[in-house]
Formats: sequence, C-alpha cells, structure tokens
Amino acid sequence: MANAAWVFPGQGSQAVGMGADLATVSLAQERFAQAQSVLGWSVLDIVQDADDKVSSTLYTQPCLYVIESILVDLLKAKGHQPAVVAGHSLGEYVALYAAGVFDFATGLTLVQRRAELMAQTSDGMMAALLGFDADELATKIEATPGVVLANDNNPGQVVISGTPEAVTAVMEGVKAKRAVKLNVSGAFHSPLMADAAATFQQVLEPVPFASAQVPVLSNVDPTPATDGTVLKQRLVQQMTGSVRWREITLALPNLGIDAVVEVGPGNVLTGLTKRTCKELALVNVGNLEQVNGFMH
Repeated sequence: MANAAWVFPGQGSQAVGMGADLATVSLAQERFAQAQSVLGWSVLDIVQDADDKVSSTLYTQPCLYVIESILVDLLKAKGHQPAVVAGHSLGEYVALYAAGVFDFATGLTLVQRRAELMAQTSDGMMAALLGFDADELATKIEATPGVVLANDNNPGQVVISGTPEAVTAVMEGVKAKRAVKLNVSGAFHSPLMADAAATFQQVLEPVPFASAQVPVLSNVDPTPATDGTVLKQRLVQQMTGSVRWREITLALPNLGIDAVVEVGPGNVLTGLTKRTCKELALVNVGNLEQVNGFMH
C-alpha cells in the first residue's frame, strides 16, 4: 500500500482516556508540555478527567488536535508519509499540520481560538439523519429557511444544521431510519456561524500558510490543493460551509489512493469510508500499539 491517504477525525471522536498511552514516549511528552504552554492547561489532565471534560467543545478541539498531531509525528518518525491528507471539520487543522502548512504551536493556537468562538455560539442546533431518500431530503432543506446540509458524510448519513425550528421541521418532515439531535453548543457549518467566522478570519489573516508538502482535500472543496493561500481561504469558509466528506472519499481512488489511514481516536471516518468506497483498504492508528503495528 504505497499510496495512503491520512485522514483525521473531528469533534465526536473524543473519548475519556484517549492519548494517555502516548505519554510514555519522549516525543509525545515534549508535545504535551508544549501544548500546556500554549493552552494554559494540561491535555493529559483533561482527557483523563472522569467527568468527561474532554467532551466540552472548549477542550475537545485542542485535545484532538494535540493527540492526532502527536500520532502524525510518531508515524513520520518511523518513516511513514501520506500521499494526500484530509480532515473532518476540526481534523482539517491536523491535516494541514501533517502537510507542513504550519507548525504544531501555530495550529494549536488557531484551534484553541476556534474552539472558544464555537463554544460561545448558543443559538441553533444540529441533527444527524441516517437512512433517508437524498432527493426528498434536499427538497425539504430547500423548502425550509434556516437549515443547511452541514456534513455530507456518506450516502446514508448526513448532518443538518440551523435554527432549532428549521432543524426540527426537517427531522419531522423527512422519512429516515434515525434522526438524532447532536449534543453541540451551536449550529456549526451553517450561516449561523457567520459572526464567529468573521472574527476567526481576522485571527487567520496574519498567520503564514506555507505550501503543503502533499495535497490537501479541504472540507469545503474536495479538490486537492497545495497552495497555502488557497488552503487558508478554504479554512476561512469552513465554519459556515458544509463538510463534503462523501466527495472527499470519492476523490481518493482517482488520485491513485488505495488505503485510508484514520489517524486519531475511534473509527468514525473508517465507518464512513466503508460505506462510500468499498475498494479502499482501511487502517486505524489511534494509540501507541497501533502506531507500532503500522506497517505500510
């Protein structure tokens, strides 16, 4: 498997205890210490907090970024390299780090600010729909002001986002096997995030983005890009734009990719990929044991 895409999960993949096993490795210890100096709190303390502090947006995003970045560093230290990278929502920041667009601390500073802005938005809701008619759903969203398709994850799973009234109307008006309200603070990846996105754009503006060492497939535009200016512009659009994960997955075989390596806790993206592209080999690297067992 010479041609692997490394993909990075976002919010929803966190779990109590994730990444704690990495703390035995000196490279990871250095990263955790560096993260603490940027954040002002300890990632290891938060992930091991029994009260599931790690599931609060303010903590979730920086913790996932730190742990996934450490996994990247450990894989690269063993001589592994991705052919392309992509990340789901927050995971796009790790993808950019893995591609050499910015350094660890720069990415973490951006993620911390993003988490703060997203945690402050309290209007709106999100819901996941599983097993539905895509045309019926598209028609209903089109006819309902205040709701958008936020995550196009795979042919059988999407997330909608918007005002509580509009999201509820779509949930009740479309036949689906399951419709589940998500436990998030706001309507992420929708126009309701416009104020947060405008503030975040000012944070992003002065940050230099280098050219990526490998192509990056962005959430808002699944065509591969390496130009730092383009990648930054796509990141600006990400807070209000849709996560086009199904299209990202479909693009991989055309880029000569034969394996997808999910770098991070859990197997959410592996599950999504399995439904979209059955021919891709799937590998998970979410802990030290899996790093050490990774052969490709």
